Amino acid sequence: MSHFLMPVLVLIIWTLIMLLVMYKRRIPAMQAISKRTQDFIDNPKLGEQMPASARWAADNFNHLHENPTIFYALMLTIFLMEKAGPLALYCAWGYVVIRVIHSIVQITSNNVMVRFSLFLLSAILLIIMALSTAAKLF
Repeated sequence: MSHFLMPVLVLIIWTLIMLLVMYKRRIPAMQAISKRTQDFIDNPKLGEQMPASARWAADNFNHLHENPTIFYALMLTIFLMEKAGPLALYCAWGYVVIRVIHSIVQITSNNVMVRFSLFLLSAILLIIMALSTAAKLF
């Protein structure tokens, strides 16, 4: 049962890697625009001057805190219910792999249609996990 939470840990580590990527891109970009970080608060339009790669990394980091929260809650629910079957584990690993690919696409080409397709696939896996878990509960 403990191996069931491995996808959760992998996605958490990936999120922290994306945090590092974001800072590696944003800090130099911000410093190139203004040496005073408060300027970005006082004049929010300065953020629009950052290169796309810095914005994409920040957007991706934010995205890793949106939909994946459902994944984390669902994984914890399944684990606590002791209903961690093979389907849930396959869906969990599939979800993590898709989210990693989504991140790579977003921080490189940022192709919206590819990202949307990956997002849709990951959402379908969450739906399958949620419905199969609900079927076991009810």
